Amino acid sequence: MPIYSLQAQAMDILLLFGLLSVSGLRLGEARNLKLSDIDFDAAVLTIRGTKFGKSRLVPMHASTCAVLQDYTKRRRQHCAAQAASPYLFTSRLGNRLDVGDIHRTFYTLSRQIGLRGATDSHGPRLHDMRHVFATNTLVRWYEAEQDPERLLPILSTYLGHVHVADTQWYLTGSPELMKEAMRRLERRWEDRT
Repeated sequence: MPIYSLQAQAMDILLLFGLLSVSGLRLGEARNLKLSDIDFDAAVLTIRGTKFGKSRLVPMHASTCAVLQDYTKRRRQHCAAQAASPYLFTSRLGNRLDVGDIHRTFYTLSRQIGLRGATDSHGPRLHDMRHVFATNTLVRWYEAEQDPERLLPILSTYLGHVHVADTQWYLTGSPELMKEAMRRLERRWEDRT
């Protein structure tokens, strides 16, 4: 495979990582996205056949839409095999990105930026992006003085969880959330005195 193709495939994988980090999707959900699952006008992804066999709609930020539109335009112009593929994230041959290639790229990048030692078999995982997305959403709600307890079912549905308890599992032990909880507790105590 020519160097350009390897670099281009790495860029496709990096775009996939970006989508995972801003959407909270599972890796399999992102890998299975088809071009027909993207509604750029409504800024919505349709996630089909999820972990629990259901489909759901996932809204996208305008910046995410712009990046995905640019990506699909470039791939139509520069790679006939990709242009013919129904999948959003593909290899240069037009097949869905290989899950092994995705993980190897993630591990390589994790080592290059110092999140994982050269020989470490443990470290950050792709699925951690989903946990970070959920935690950051809750932290933003706290910071905006919204009621996270009331909004948690919305986050749960967005992530494709069947039960709110499944989402709560993602949020345990987060220092950012503990800080927000302590801030609210202190404020409550101050209000009592």
